[in-house]
Amino acid sequence: MFNQGGLSLEQAPPISVVLRFFVTGAIFGIFAGVAMVLFGHNVLSPENREALILTHLLALGVMASFMLGALFQMLPVIAGVVLPSPTRKATFVHIAFTLGLITLLCAFWQGNSSCYITAGVLLGVSLLYATLLMLYRLFTLENHSASSKGMRYALLGFLLTILFALYLLSALGGVHEGQNFVIFKEAHYSFALFGWVTLLIVSISFQVVEMFYVTPPYPKIISDYFTATIFTLLLLKTVLLSSGLSNYIDLLIALLFIVYAVITIHRLYKRRRPTSDATVWLWRFGMAMLIITMLLWITQHFMTSPLLHQLSYGTFTFFALSIVFAMVYKIVPFLVWFHLSNQGYMKAPLMHDIIHPKRVKIHFYLHTTLFVIWLLSFFHPLIFTLAALLTVASFGWLLYHLFYAVYLYRYTQKNSEKISW
Repeated sequence: MFNQGGLSLEQAPPISVVLRFFVTGAIFGIFAGVAMVLFGHNVLSPENREALILTHLLALGVMASFMLGALFQMLPVIAGVVLPSPTRKATFVHIAFTLGLITLLCAFWQGNSSCYITAGVLLGVSLLYATLLMLYRLFTLENHSASSKGMRYALLGFLLTILFALYLLSALGGVHEGQNFVIFKEAHYSFALFGWVTLLIVSISFQVVEMFYVTPPYPKIISDYFTATIFTLLLLKTVLLSSGLSNYIDLLIALLFIVYAVITIHRLYKRRRPTSDATVWLWRFGMAMLIITMLLWITQHFMTSPLLHQLSYGTFTFFALSIVFAMVYKIVPFLVWFHLSNQGYMKAPLMHDIIHPKRVKIHFYLHTTLFVIWLLSFFHPLIFTLAALLTVASFGWLLYHLFYAVYLYRYTQKNSEKISW
C-alpha cells in the first residue's frame, strides 16, 4: 500500500515504535489544553513565559512527537530507508526527548539556568541523534522519490531548527552572552514553522495524497522543485535577515505555499473515489488554514498588529494539527491491520473496526468547532476557557482511539488463532 515495491514486515518497524510517539503527542496536546485553562489569555502574548510553554508544548510535545513517529514509519515504506534496530533507537530518542521537553518547560517557568542547560543537552542529544541518523540514511539512498527528496530538506530544516535552539538555550543558560540572540530566534522560528513542519507535510503529501485518496499527481515542477526552493529561500532569508530583502523573500515564500495549498485542494476535489471521508475534510481544512496563515503573514509586512500576529500563529497551528489528525487516522488503523495480518492472525480486525470513519467525523466537527470558539475567544476570557476545554477534548478523543487501537492489537494477539501454513 505504501510503495510500489510492496511493504514487508522486514521493512516496517514494530508498531510500538510509532505508537509510543503518537500517544505521547496526544498526551502533550491534553497538557496544552490544560495550560490554556490555567494561563488564560496570557498565552496569547508571545513574550510571556506562559506563551513560551504553550508554544513548545504544541511545537515539540505535539508536532515533533507525531512527526518523529511518522518518520520512523514512513522512511522505510515511502523512501525505502531501513533503520537498523528501530525499537532500541526509538526508545532512546523517545525517553531523552520527553525528559528534555519536560525540563525545558520547567526552565521557561522558573528561568533556571541549569534547567536550560539540562534541557539543551537532553533535547540536543535525542533530536540531533534522530535527525542525523535519518539524514544519513536518506543521503545514502540511491533512488529517490519526490517525497524522499522533500524529507531530506525537511530534516535539514529540523537540524537547523535544533542548532538555533541550542544556541538560544545556551545563551539563556548563561554559557555565552548571546550577541545575536534576536537573529537566531527569528531563524529558529522560521525554520521550525516552514523549514520543518510545513516542508515535512508537503513532502509526505506528494505521495500519500495520491495514494490514500486516488488523486491526480502533483505537477512535476512542484513535486521536483518545491521543497528545495523553499529551503533555499529560508537560508537566504536567514543570511539577509538584517536587510530589507528578507521581507521580499517572506512574500515569495508565502505565495509559494498558497500555490501549493490551492493545488492540493484541487487535487482532493479531483480524486477518483469521491466518497465521504473526514480525513479529506481535514486535509481541505488544513490547506485553507495554510492559505489564511500566509495571507495574514503577508498582511503583517504592510501593517503591524499584535492581533494579526496572534491570528497567524493560531491558523498555522490549526493547519498543522489538521494534517496530523488526518494522517494519524489513516496510519494507525492500517498499521494495526497490517501487522496482525502479517503475523498470521485469522481474525485481524478490519481498519474500520479499529477507528470507524464516523468517529473521525466527530473529531473533525470537534476540531472545526474549536477553531470557531478560538476566534470568538479574542472577545471574552470565558470563551477562551471553553476553547481550552475543547482542546483537551480534541486530544482526549484522539488519545482514546490510540489506546483502543493498542487494546485491539494486544487482544487479537492474545485471543485469536494464527493461520497454519
